[in-house]
Amino acid sequence: MKPVVLLIGKLPNVIGDVARQLDHLPIQWLGAHDQEEVKRQLDEEPRIACAIMGAGLDDRMRGEMVGIIAARRPDISIHLKDRASGPDGLVPFVQRVVQYEVLDSLEHS
Repeated sequence: MKPVVLLIGKLPNVIGDVARQLDHLPIQWLGAHDQEEVKRQLDEEPRIACAIMGAGLDDRMRGEMVGIIAARRPDISIHLKDRASGPDGLVPFVQRVVQYEVLDSLEHS
């Protein structure tokens, strides 16, 4: 079974674009763009390996999302993309996190 990664972003199409650009990776992608969707994904998918949050959400929303994830699933690492790299930095950021956080750890287990 493929590891599951939860992508959280402001716009659903951005999350879909990331998943399409990285479809060569052995990952099952889930997406969420609001608190209710994050809660639902966390409750319904026990195999989520990590959560990656884009920079488009405001700081208050990002903080609330981190709180939701930490409270419901303390086993999941949470990665927040920087704002300085802009929208074009999202795919490389997600690829780095997935490679080092998820795929490399599978190879060493």
